[in-house]
Amino acid sequence: MTRWAIVLLVCLGFVATPVAADQQDSRLEKLFALLKAAPSYGAAQPAEAAVWGIWSETDDPAVRILMGTGIAAMARRDYRLALEKFDQIVTIAPDYAEGWNKRATVHYLLGLYPASLSDIDKTLGLEPRHFGALSGRGLVFIELDREELALESFEAALAIHPNLPGAANNAKILRKRLDDRAI
Repeated sequence: MTRWAIVLLVCLGFVATPVAADQQDSRLEKLFALLKAAPSYGAAQPAEAAVWGIWSETDDPAVRILMGTGIAAMARRDYRLALEKFDQIVTIAPDYAEGWNKRATVHYLLGLYPASLSDIDKTLGLEPRHFGALSGRGLVFIELDREELALESFEAALAIHPNLPGAANNAKILRKRLDDRAI
């Protein structure tokens, strides 16, 4: 076990009992600090996985079932069914950021970019540090040929999670492309 993984386990104080958690969970502060301090993506992975786990937690059994069904549908590329499940989640749990984020992802996959941006805004309104939503917003802006806004989104994600590979790669490509145009 790496030093970073041990630090993560100690900081989180993992317990065997289920925890009600969401974007307000007190464990997130320590995890975001670990993400910023991690020297590499490999070192950041345990903290990143823990953040995603906390964001996905819910006390509502209906939301848990809908989330599992929606994620499974996404994995099968049944985006219509996934969208139906995530629609239900945001209706019954409008303060659950991950429901909005998952629906934003499905909207993106369906090419429904304005709807995706709207759901990303809801996600970020509930959890401004949602590096996944920020990176996703960058991808939507690329599709809309708004490269400056895409770069801003990727850089915002990297400010929270400096080792996020997709955001780092996309930001690098966009910086080069925008610099080349400025010449």
